[in-house]
Amino acid sequence: MTPNRPSIALGLKGLLIRHETILLLVLTLEWFYFNSVGRNFGSLDNSYDILRHSVEIGLLALVMTPIILTGGIDLSVGSLLGLCAILFGKLWRDAGLPIPVAAGCTLVIGALAGGLNATLITCLRLPPLIVTLGTYSLFRGLAEAITRGVDTFTNFPAAFLQLGQERALGVPTQVWFFLAVACAVWLLVHRTTFGRSWRAIGFAPEGARYAGLPVERRLALAYVLAGVVAALAAIIYTARLGQAKADAGTGYELFAITAVVLGGTSIFGGVGSVHGTLLGVAAIAVLNNGLVHARQPREVAGMLTGLLLVLALSSSVIPKFWVMIKSRRAAGRPLTKTKTTQ
Repeated sequence: MTPNRPSIALGLKGLLIRHETILLLVLTLEWFYFNSVGRNFGSLDNSYDILRHSVEIGLLALVMTPIILTGGIDLSVGSLLGLCAILFGKLWRDAGLPIPVAAGCTLVIGALAGGLNATLITCLRLPPLIVTLGTYSLFRGLAEAITRGVDTFTNFPAAFLQLGQERALGVPTQVWFFLAVACAVWLLVHRTTFGRSWRAIGFAPEGARYAGLPVERRLALAYVLAGVVAALAAIIYTARLGQAKADAGTGYELFAITAVVLGGTSIFGGVGSVHGTLLGVAAIAVLNNGLVHARQPREVAGMLTGLLLVLALSSSVIPKFWVMIKSRRAAGRPLTKTKTTQ
């Protein structure tokens, strides 16, 4: 029995045009280009440096994926990282708590902050963009108020600093925490009813309610999870730099959103994958590090990251616009509404 050649061709074509495949090709081209123009870019030490500096943004991007799958957004994760870093330092230095206890309390604070977002969004039915824009300012303002803009927490124990500055089994220690969270979020999104319900909410919230899904509880879980992981990212950030300050995590929310959308998750919700987000994080991390080795100004990285975000957003909108144009032409209808005369 001979295989169906047209079906094989269609399968290969579908594989080649997958968003993740294209992004993997872009990532590969990035790597080879910067390896050719940047000194020591392809060295093992620099690869570890890329991993070490991308963990915090990667953690935020991982938990941003379920939120964007629901059609929501969380602009507060970067500010929450800064607030949790400050509170972690204060609990350790001023309250005299041991590092493990201070870390546990910080995770609880992150969960409560995520719960605040969840309550405002699910109970008061406020738009996620407006809610998290408000808590973005609230969390950053609290961090500035606690430190009065000048207080910095330093002199952490050497055993704690190993979390962000040393290696375990040959790779940076914090990478193991990142892989654990990545596996957990991947299983949650792709292998549980939570993942299916998040997609259903992103496609049609009212339809999901009509189907009997607990929409509010599913949304709340996504935002609380984001708060907990933002607190974990704050602890790792503090261990990597050896200090906690109020401006920690500034701009991280934009990098996280860019990585998620660049990885193929639709900003309108319902479509996306965790492995796509991981590729998006890798593409941004390689771009930022490669530009440094190519001796380009830091501003260039911001410009190119913004360009990537615009292109990623356009890639999700243009196909729908093209399908609309083709359907209108097939139906013989004009593309724009014409004004009728009396």
